[in-house]
Amino acid sequence: MRTSARFCFLTTFYPPYNFGGDGIGVQRLARGLAKRGYDVTVIHDADAHRALSHHEPDHEGASDPFGVHVVTLRSGLPVVSTLLTQQTGRPIVHGARIRRLLDEGAFDVINFHNVSLIGGPGLLRYGRGVKLYMAHEHWLVCPSHVLWRHDREACTGRECIRCSLAFHRPPQYWRYSGFLTRELDHVDTFIAMSEFSREKHREFGFPREMEVLPHFFLEEDAPTVAGPDSAPHDRPYFLCVGRLERIKGFDEIVPLFRQYPSADLLIAGDGTQRESLRTLAAGMTNVRFLGQLDSQELSRYYRHSLALIVPSVGFETFGLTLIEAFRQGTPVLARRIGPFPEIVAQSGGGELFDRGDDLLVAMRRLQNDESQRRRLAAAGADAVRKFWSESVVVPQYLNIVSRTAERKGLSLREKIAS
Repeated sequence: MRTSARFCFLTTFYPPYNFGGDGIGVQRLARGLAKRGYDVTVIHDADAHRALSHHEPDHEGASDPFGVHVVTLRSGLPVVSTLLTQQTGRPIVHGARIRRLLDEGAFDVINFHNVSLIGGPGLLRYGRGVKLYMAHEHWLVCPSHVLWRHDREACTGRECIRCSLAFHRPPQYWRYSGFLTRELDHVDTFIAMSEFSREKHREFGFPREMEVLPHFFLEEDAPTVAGPDSAPHDRPYFLCVGRLERIKGFDEIVPLFRQYPSADLLIAGDGTQRESLRTLAAGMTNVRFLGQLDSQELSRYYRHSLALIVPSVGFETFGLTLIEAFRQGTPVLARRIGPFPEIVAQSGGGELFDRGDDLLVAMRRLQNDESQRRRLAAAGADAVRKFWSESVVVPQYLNIVSRTAERKGLSLREKIAS
């Protein structure tokens, strides 16, 4: 019987202390490894979530159902703790505890995820063994994480200090000292979430090569329908899902539905643009805001929609909502930007648009051609099984770990079986 490898994940956000897809992705990978018998510990920083959200999550599970050991870091001064890390690039408040946890854990593999507020670049020197960094965001090359310049446009060139001020964040002067580049030497392998993101890192001067590993679904995430699955809305509808922020492009989609009375637009999510979007939709009876939905409710809305519209205007690292739609048998209409063309081409599960007029044409075609809609839906669902399932991606991850260990002169073959 083999002795299983010990993994430690370090990340700023982890459910329920998370805002978006990065925490969910970390959790799925941790659970996918734990299901295969590996010892997995996740260390995350609740201070960052508390500082940014100003409240505790509604619930916090007592234990992980898959056996992942979760260590939650918190202090009495979450804003101070978070600001010190953001400004110094080091784990000032929690550093001693993190170092002790890593030393005592004797981990074979240390995987850094989004470390921006749990420790910054200074965290990368902590611990021993095989070290990986998974870039869920563009933080390695962008202070705002998202390559969204001045909080108004996709970034095509660095104006970082001005941009940080536009986001009401203090500039990180350590980014101009060579500190980040030096700390990268403590990491053995870097992983991007898409080919597009790998290329963006390269374009913005990231000095290291990157592997590519996408998001995926656990087997337990497979769609299940208990009893009759009636539609949650009484008219044909298109669906938008995500944070209500300018970068998501919802403000460009809402006005289009003044020209499209044949179907409704349902928007699921919440964010700082909530009220401005509601104002934009004033008097439009075919636009409805659903607010935050739990996963079961959201799945039902996916399943019965004509298509998911993904209008983001910024450079995302992946497209989690696209594969969420595919998993529910829903085609996708996505803007031709970022990783979306890559995902649509790989899946065959949707169409791309550049402008509002293109989207209106695609919406009409999809609503009026049921056979085309079914063909796209079937292709997307098949692609989830081929490219974004646990049985495919977890072995790819373990292969990256094994190859990294061999390059470092270590052998984990007896501890890892993909």
